[in-house]
Amino acid sequence: MKRITLLAVAILFATFAFSQKYAYVDTEYILNNIPVYESAKTQLEDLTKEWKKEIDAKKASIDQMYQNYQSERILLTEELRAKREDEIMKKEQELKQLQQKYFGESGMLYKKREELIKPIQDDIYNAIKEIATEGNYAVIFDTANNLNMLYTDPRHDKSDEVLRKLGYKN
Repeated sequence: MKRITLLAVAILFATFAFSQKYAYVDTEYILNNIPVYESAKTQLEDLTKEWKKEIDAKKASIDQMYQNYQSERILLTEELRAKREDEIMKKEQELKQLQQKYFGESGMLYKKREELIKPIQDDIYNAIKEIATEGNYAVIFDTANNLNMLYTDPRHDKSDEVLRKLGYKN
């Protein structure tokens, strides 16, 4: 009796597992077909270049200070050496703070990305959620993030459907 119950549960589970519907989307493809995303990405790249240029200039200035210090070190008194070393260390600390301000965990780049990209990602997620609910899909995979799918049937690709749901045409 126990064996029959176990077999019935296994058959029921297998039937349930195989009756689920699956689909996939390519969020990279979707994002690349949304003009607002391309604009936001360009804006972030421009800010990154600007901030990197500022940081590189400060780093070059510190490097020059250090080279000048090294060449004049033997001519300086102990007091002047300590003062110059403190100036260099202070500038290095300021540089680290600037890097954190721009590129740190909660820096300006992170905040700007949240402001520009997150609403687009949220819209995509909501469209995928609607498609999953309407199509009664159990799982929708994303092929953009290195999901190793050896074969995908194009009729299960819902990327264009997500774009249409968002009001874009491919």
